[in-house]
Amino acid sequence: DMGSKLLCLFLASVILAYYIYSPIPGDFDEPWKVMLISTTFRTFERLAEVAEYLGLKNYMDILILITNIEYVTPKSDENVTVTDTEFNNVAVRLYVPRKASDGLRRAVVYFHGGGWCVGDLGMKSYDHLTRRTSDMLNAVVVSVNYRLAPKYHFPIQFEDVYSVTKFFLQSSVLSQYGVDPDRVCVAGDSAGGNLAAAVAQQLLEDPEVKTKLKIQALLYPPLQALDLNLPSYQENENKPILSKSLMVRFWSEYFTSDLSLREAMISNRHVPVESSHLFQFVNWSNLLPEEIKKDHVYISPTYGSSKLVQKYPGFLDPRASPLLASDAQLQKLPLTYILTCQHDVLRDDGFMYARRLQTVGIPVTHDHAKDAFHAAMMFVSFPAELAVGHRLFNRYIEWLNENL
Repeated sequence: DMGSKLLCLFLASVILAYYIYSPIPGDFDEPWKVMLISTTFRTFERLAEVAEYLGLKNYMDILILITNIEYVTPKSDENVTVTDTEFNNVAVRLYVPRKASDGLRRAVVYFHGGGWCVGDLGMKSYDHLTRRTSDMLNAVVVSVNYRLAPKYHFPIQFEDVYSVTKFFLQSSVLSQYGVDPDRVCVAGDSAGGNLAAAVAQQLLEDPEVKTKLKIQALLYPPLQALDLNLPSYQENENKPILSKSLMVRFWSEYFTSDLSLREAMISNRHVPVESSHLFQFVNWSNLLPEEIKKDHVYISPTYGSSKLVQKYPGFLDPRASPLLASDAQLQKLPLTYILTCQHDVLRDDGFMYARRLQTVGIPVTHDHAKDAFHAAMMFVSFPAELAVGHRLFNRYIEWLNENL
């Protein structure tokens, strides 16, 4: 009847108003656009929670709807030839520039974000990003579609991107695409940045791979699953796109759908005392600059039961938490680009990795965007186009152009 419809409309309006007026930090440009983006994502998250609570659908299945809505088929244009194919039985989208090249081209192997659970290389935002990368750098871009959680858990995602990278780095494959073996990069954003960092580390240990990466580019990456209460997790618990609870959910789903791991992670009690030596690699009190630490005080970890790590050893594996690599391993890494955003739960992971790499002598360019939130670079195409997204993307391309 009319009354219940009005009540529904009223409730919907209250919820919308609550979202729109959820605080947006003062230093964001285009605050209305940011509110719109934030509201859209929160609405999907709430829908996912309700659907899961009612037993209708898994939480991630609802978030994957965003991926599906954004999906575009491979389409070549006047600048770039685009094709979907497979490397080593893993789906990839290839971008090959059409303009003539003086010699061999550069190449970027790119891994999309989405918390290892959502996302697709065919999303409009990723297609736009990888296509423009190919065009602007006159580079071959290999964008990788790895299998996702919760259907597949660690190390499947890592193994998929690793096998594509290893396949592509074979001299016969590089020459097939006219790629210079001395000018190959791995890159990725968010969970893709985590995978790129892990791939770069693993390649150093692999005697079968003769081609060395020239650079790695990590865009707001998660790099450790040990301490999920860093200053950035505390300060940005409810900032746009990636809340602390969603990031903890992504981390735990990467390893298992068993709720006990997620519950331990949300209270930051998932690491057992026998793994306490690993905290030296993520001790933010030693690794963060003063202006990021502010008035936060480092509290020693509260240890959890050993059962979790026995069942799900992945969360202490450097292939999932690249910050756990020793200094000796980090010393061999290539030139590195790291982007962090101030209003992002993952900010401090990037800061700590930059610091550790610099300490062992790796040249690092660390760009820190004080006016940006997680995934800001994705918003470079209609409908939610952000000036900050364009700025970060152009800076990343500029750096690649100078260094690759």
